[in-house]
Amino acid sequence: MHYSSILPEVIKVADEASTKVLHIYQSDFKVSYKEDESPITAADIASHETIVKGLRNISRDIPILSEEGAQASWEERKLWRRFWLVDPIDGTKEFTQRSGEFTVNIALIEGGEPVMGVVTAPALKEAFWGIKGEGAHKRDRTGRIHRIRVTEPQATKRVVASKNHMNDETRTFIKALGAHKTIQAGSSLKFCRIAEGHADIYPRMGPTSEWDTAAAHAVLLAAGGNVHTLEGQPLQYGKEDVLNPYFIAAGNWYF
Repeated sequence: MHYSSILPEVIKVADEASTKVLHIYQSDFKVSYKEDESPITAADIASHETIVKGLRNISRDIPILSEEGAQASWEERKLWRRFWLVDPIDGTKEFTQRSGEFTVNIALIEGGEPVMGVVTAPALKEAFWGIKGEGAHKRDRTGRIHRIRVTEPQATKRVVASKNHMNDETRTFIKALGAHKTIQAGSSLKFCRIAEGHADIYPRMGPTSEWDTAAAHAVLLAAGGNVHTLEGQPLQYGKEDVLNPYFIAAGNWYF
């Protein structure tokens, strides 16, 4: 598959979903809660429906796994060599808190690796995308598109983290880095800040699911970075358990 041939269509799908999400974000929306007590809004559902429809128009042969969709069984999923992995809104807490730091995420997984990803931040009017081996790009709030790349860290490491997910394990890891400063970012934007050279490392010692990370992981890979487990293995997708192990995202200087 030539990923670059379908990337503009995937970006268009993400933009359509983002428009619907932003419309709801700017309204007096209601918040409901799923069985695991995580929040969900009409924006999650509208984004999911828009993305699924759009991706099926691009290819009816590639299965779709979305956080807000009916979950295929492992017996079915283990046969998928290639599939779309979607988080209609990553950072629903940020959405409900109106911080603006939530994202729409679409990734293409092949052989357990995120080979293409599109991340939009509707409220910030930013978008990121990348293809394995072909580089990564950012579209800023003015609509300007430019290539992005990870940078080598200075003596003081820029650690990107979320105030909603800081814990003792993360603090211990950050302290061991030596001289550092913390940059706050929500949702999958943490990966994107590294990809565009505005941060150096993102340690995640807390629960995430595959759909939370895949699209931004693809952007970071395309920008010259990487994501490894604490055991030093590349973070993989399409597992029986959709929960990710703890991981570290950074430029390749760390690995």
